[in-house]
Amino acid sequence: MNKKPTNIVTTKQIPTLSESYSKFPKPTKELEHAPDRIFNDRISLWQGDMTILEIDAIVNAANESLLGGGGIDGAIHRAAGRELLAECRKLNGCPTGRSKITKGYKLPARFVIHTVGPQGEYKDKLAGCYKSVLDIVKEKELTTVAFCCVSTGIYGYDNLKAANVALETVGNWLRENYEYSKRMERIVFCTFLDKDLKIYEKLLPEYFPKPCTDGAEGTDS
Repeated sequence: MNKKPTNIVTTKQIPTLSESYSKFPKPTKELEHAPDRIFNDRISLWQGDMTILEIDAIVNAANESLLGGGGIDGAIHRAAGRELLAECRKLNGCPTGRSKITKGYKLPARFVIHTVGPQGEYKDKLAGCYKSVLDIVKEKELTTVAFCCVSTGIYGYDNLKAANVALETVGNWLRENYEYSKRMERIVFCTFLDKDLKIYEKLLPEYFPKPCTDGAEGTDS
């Protein structure tokens, strides 16, 4: 029996950036990009267990074998069930900085996108994780995705530096794929630790700033 959790969280229950700015500190550095409601209405920050998210895809911080491990990797495999491991065995692993997709099985998420982050601070490899995930999202025509904090923890990437790479890479991808960005419904940055939550609360308004005035959808001048 494919029993799913009963404490499911949907994207409708998670506020967007546009709905959350009052909770965030004001940016302390000069903004590199103009505000854009296309992004602010689609990006969210959420703290919790991503295995209960009802969403198109959650992102798993996997190792190169794709056969499960500790942390979020182990939690996703336990929640998804043995079928996930069986499918992962057929993928023949994944190189660092790249991603592969499987079904979600017992998870509320339809798919799991497994990405292999670097062990240590290798910015290009970490950026490749986020870019390759979004490339798969576009290829599969998905509209909702939740990212975990890739390569932090035992992989040793500084949490603040990793968050900067994540937000910079996702922002650049959204601008480079602007038409598809408008088709997307939600991009969730999912944190578990309070430390990561505070980092993202500080950085999100810097990478995706609040519009100064009300206006039409799209970039504010």
